Amino acid sequence: MRFLAKKIAIFVDGCFWHSCPIHGHIPKSNKDYWVAKLAKNIERAKDKDIRLESDGWKILHFWEHEIKNNLDDCIQRILNLYHSTK
Repeated sequence: MRFLAKKIAIFVDGCFWHSCPIHGHIPKSNKDYWVAKLAKNIERAKDKDIRLESDGWKILHFWEHEIKNNLDDCIQRILNLYHSTK
């Protein structure tokens, strides 16, 4: 498959590092640092998506737990996007 030719970007977001609504958490120690750090990670990812989309890229994000728990569904989502992209 030629993801580059079809401008498809696939990201696996770590549940901790990207504040997954199911598994994300703020560490109890040094809380101020972690709140700012994790918010910055989310903002940087949004900015990256905006830049890629403005350049014509199709983007898929998966949470790490999605890959672990339902790989077949993740693969199907990738294939669906691949086959629907001209």
